[in-house]
Amino acid sequence: MSSTDSPHPPPTVTAIVVSHDGARWLGETLDALLRQTRSADRIVGVDNGSRDGSAALLTGRFGPNAVLTLPRSTSFGQAVAEVLDRLRPTGGQEWIWLLHDDCAPDDGALEALLRAADRDPKAAVLGPKLRDWLDPRFLLEVGVTVGRTGRRDTGLEARELDHGQHDDGVRDVLSVSTAGMLVRRDVWEEVGGLDPFLAIFRDDLDLCWRVRAAGYRVWNVTGAAARHAEAAARRRRRITVSGDHPRRLDRRNAVFVVMANLPLRSLPWALVRNLAGSLLRTLLFLIAKQPADALDEIVALGSVLGHPVRLLKARRARAGGRGQGRAEAARLLTPPGAGYRRLINRFQGYLAGSGFAESAGRHHATASPREDDEEPPTDTGAVRRLLGNPGTLLLLALTVVTLVAERSLLGGARLGGGALVPVIGGSSDLWDLYVADHHPAGLGGDGWAPPYVAVLAALSTVLFGKTWLAVWVLLLGCVPLAGLSAYAATRSIVPRRWTRVWLASCYALLPVGAGAVAAGRLGTAVVFVLLPGYAALAVAVLTGGRRGRRAAWSLGLLLAVGTAFAPLVYPLALTLGALAVLALPRRGLAVPVIVAFGVPVALLFPWLVQVAGSPGRLLLEAGLHRPGLVDAALPVPSLLMLSPGGPGMPPLWVTAGLVAACLATLPMRGNRVIIAVGWGIAIFGLLVAILVSRTPVTSPNGDAQAPAWPGVPLAFAAVGLLVVAALGAGRVAEFRAAGGTRRIAAFAVVVVALATPLLAAAGWVREGVAGPISGNVPDALPALVTVNSSGGERTLLLRAGESGFGFAVLRGRTPLIGESDILTPPQDRERVAVAAGGLVSGRGGDDARVLASYGVRFVVVSPPVTPEISRALDSQPALARMSLSRALGVWRLTQPVPASPAIPVFPAAPVSSAPPAFPVPPISPAAPVFPAVPASPAAGSPAPDDPWHGRWLWAQAVMVLIVSVLAAPGSRADADGRASSETPDSVREPATR
Repeated sequence: MSSTDSPHPPPTVTAIVVSHDGARWLGETLDALLRQTRSADRIVGVDNGSRDGSAALLTGRFGPNAVLTLPRSTSFGQAVAEVLDRLRPTGGQEWIWLLHDDCAPDDGALEALLRAADRDPKAAVLGPKLRDWLDPRFLLEVGVTVGRTGRRDTGLEARELDHGQHDDGVRDVLSVSTAGMLVRRDVWEEVGGLDPFLAIFRDDLDLCWRVRAAGYRVWNVTGAAARHAEAAARRRRRITVSGDHPRRLDRRNAVFVVMANLPLRSLPWALVRNLAGSLLRTLLFLIAKQPADALDEIVALGSVLGHPVRLLKARRARAGGRGQGRAEAARLLTPPGAGYRRLINRFQGYLAGSGFAESAGRHHATASPREDDEEPPTDTGAVRRLLGNPGTLLLLALTVVTLVAERSLLGGARLGGGALVPVIGGSSDLWDLYVADHHPAGLGGDGWAPPYVAVLAALSTVLFGKTWLAVWVLLLGCVPLAGLSAYAATRSIVPRRWTRVWLASCYALLPVGAGAVAAGRLGTAVVFVLLPGYAALAVAVLTGGRRGRRAAWSLGLLLAVGTAFAPLVYPLALTLGALAVLALPRRGLAVPVIVAFGVPVALLFPWLVQVAGSPGRLLLEAGLHRPGLVDAALPVPSLLMLSPGGPGMPPLWVTAGLVAACLATLPMRGNRVIIAVGWGIAIFGLLVAILVSRTPVTSPNGDAQAPAWPGVPLAFAAVGLLVVAALGAGRVAEFRAAGGTRRIAAFAVVVVALATPLLAAAGWVREGVAGPISGNVPDALPALVTVNSSGGERTLLLRAGESGFGFAVLRGRTPLIGESDILTPPQDRERVAVAAGGLVSGRGGDDARVLASYGVRFVVVSPPVTPEISRALDSQPALARMSLSRALGVWRLTQPVPASPAIPVFPAAPVSSAPPAFPVPPISPAAPVFPAVPASPAAGSPAPDDPWHGRWLWAQAVMVLIVSVLAAPGSRADADGRASSETPDSVREPATR
């Protein structure tokens, strides 16, 4: 029933328009007020010391007697209270309609609000649906709620379009904005109006909460609408009611309102959440390089908790009606899950470079301001936008190709084989391995654990402690991850998105990626994913500016990660960086370059010193070095086609299209400098690959010798070629327009180029993963030995190879990733090799005693068990047979074995060869190798603790934290260090109270 049909006297409406430097919007606001289908009975304008002619606009429309001028520091609530003190009540039911100078209601807004008010006598506060001032298609607010930490929540998506999805008449809400708020005057006076302490921000929330606590209703009327510019929240005008920064005011008022209005039993938990939440947000602001916002967060909380008397008075003033509507208000608070969603959204914004900054008091979910002449984008929905992104489609396509190609590896019990040690244990085991200064696995060792163990441990910790899941992501997922990395990294140099898709798919499906998966090369897989990021960050460092300084720290951190997995990455990047500095000298370039290449040295220093002591290790990578995983005489044509050889290689013609597309750029005249740089990187990578593939390298423990795998330098070469091809793709349109033979040539190049990723994907899917890697790697030791090795006893594992027997020393069970790279003292290894040779030859003597002194209790022969080896071992009086078959043989030493420390051990590492003086031929590459203990009077006993080991680990952790903070994406900030959406200090005015 409308107000005109009511038997009661119609209500009166007093409209109050408050302006403050709002002439930019005030004209439209006044026009909208005067066009209402239901006119206000009394209209009063208040100007708070405007300097832009707002007072003259009010006087021109309402007359001098209807305009009140107040000081510039007057708040909105004080202005309204001043008007009501001077206007006597009209008698009967009177409504107050509050309007900001930047809020223009639709023509029927007031009538719709009054019509809704007639539906329930308890309705005391009503507000319209708020839309964006610049584009009314966007929703700003359909009611507001708040969480127990004071975080404002509109329930809307960022930049949500108004399709009528929220037009359900009236919505019972916790709060509505004072922009367009219609409030009963008697209720206003009953609850005391707007709190003068809340001069700006959250005053509307506090008023509506008190109204609800008094037993009345607060409604948002979706049939009434208004446009709102949010001038104060969007920093479009100066805030003069306080000298504090707007964000600090908003946060202080948010905490104050929650603490003042919550029931007593909910107050302690809210206090704990606010303390923890403020500390977390402060840390995030510091990580995002927003120290001013971090200070605001802490000062805001301190200003509330530091004045307990003021808070107690506020709670006492609200105590009278708190019990009546307490349950209703609690029901309307933000549910706990919404806070976690908000945190995820803010973290996504942080990764996108927008930082953690929030807009103080903003009524909608978006935080990116638009200028008046900016065309707003069309909202197509989050899912449609995601699926319509070429990068998403690329990632999905590569993921499908990878899953089909790796079908034989999925669903297995244990991943391993090739260069990959069988994956066992969890993140805690990897952390223990990394921080220990003595490693009891195998024969034991006191060398530094390789730093890639810490990287894997950190990733495993994030992935719920699952080491196998971390290896799956990095190794089996390297192809889609490399494609996504290449697509994101080329955003600044390749403007066409579908060209980037082609470039990224070509890179991801290179033979390097497929070969890394087939051979279990975890190090190459990680570098393969990181390389496009290196290129993008290097460009940012060379171009300079603030982003260049941050890019230097990011590049240094990622270089440290890549170097930890494949040490060859560092000299390659250092050489290219030095050439770039010489070719492109620029003032101020020295510092970021020093940072970029100094960070890896600082983070990895002790381990790099250890690697430098054996230069051949620069050519190795994480995992086992086995001759069967490389081509001893890799032909040059394979390298020219970016094929590093080894298991899992596709046919050479798969990448011929990419090479042809690059060669087609040679006659082009445009972008000659960049094309020359790309060719230079490609040639440099190819030359290094040729050198690496011809250089024999011995494994860390000297058990195997073979040429190094040239996958990493070929990946560098591929990056250069892809840059050349991408830049050439931009010139194809010119050749097509030229006609004639050029057009035919352009068409041929396009066809050949597009065929490269398609042929590579088809071949990989058809052949699958053809290599030594397996998803079902068996245990290295039989269950009989594992059960009887609970005290840490070691096992000598013998395995027949093409040239004789090889051996490994295991302790308890299969080794952890990284233990094969821990150096073993050669003297201990040689003694065990001599003893193993004696057992195999049936020589007798002190061989069993030597093995027992190293804690070896069992001798296991892997299949096939030949009659010769079984007779040789049975002839040893110090060995007793426990089990024998063609598939396995197990013997036990009959003499006592020294007690080993009760430490959880994870055996294995590449196998070493016996000295030539003894009849034990070079070991088989199929057996893993294990570190050894240093020679000492008590063989196999650990060396004294190194006091510098723990100190260095703490120093390394601190350095990693500092570098991570400096490398983390910050917000786009102004000179004062605050988010760019906020007003800088230079435009703030102090309060004149």
